[in-house]
Amino acid sequence: MNVDTQMIVLPGGGYAVHAAHEAEPVADWLGETGVRASVFRYPLRVRHPEPLEALRAEIRRRRAAGARRIGLIGFSAGGHLAGLAALAPDGGPDEAVDFAVLGYAITSMETETYRPARVILLGEDAGPGLRRSTSLDALVTPQSPPFFVWHTAEDPYVPAEHTYRLAAALAACQVPHAVHVFAHGPHSLGLARNAGETATWTTLAEAWIHEQA
Repeated sequence: MNVDTQMIVLPGGGYAVHAAHEAEPVADWLGETGVRASVFRYPLRVRHPEPLEALRAEIRRRRAAGARRIGLIGFSAGGHLAGLAALAPDGGPDEAVDFAVLGYAITSMETETYRPARVILLGEDAGPGLRRSTSLDALVTPQSPPFFVWHTAEDPYVPAEHTYRLAAALAACQVPHAVHVFAHGPHSLGLARNAGETATWTTLAEAWIHEQA
């Protein structure tokens, strides 16, 4: 077990609920691979930046307890929050994220998908400035941490466009990244066991995470 590196698991659920299959099962899988991980249940049905501030407080707590490297793994809306914590420009040094894994994440608040999560987080009448400042692709800089991003091309709720937008920004800024878009699979796959080729995301991510750790 690598005790210097800790991962924080952020389940999805559209900022309305926490999806159980994207929580402890993911932390348990990471533990089996030798990575210390635990779930953080961020505030729901609240406006930005409350979830981000709560996650940053959790990162500070982990660092104060001795974690030298912090990685985030988030799914859907949890992936959006992970990306915000990794990329938003106003965090302190003890809130820094060293690497992030995003599964079928909402990355853009400028598209019309996934609208229900956007309305919860930003409100019905969010202006273009707020929508852009919470879109991950707009926040990438050459100093951003490495990302592992995966999605399925068939996702009907959060289209793969979200991953393509983030990947293009990471590439433009020469940020280290791995991107996997699998042909088949619905939204909210979690560990994707018994999901054909898409199930290999955990094998690919495990190797990548150990490189970062």
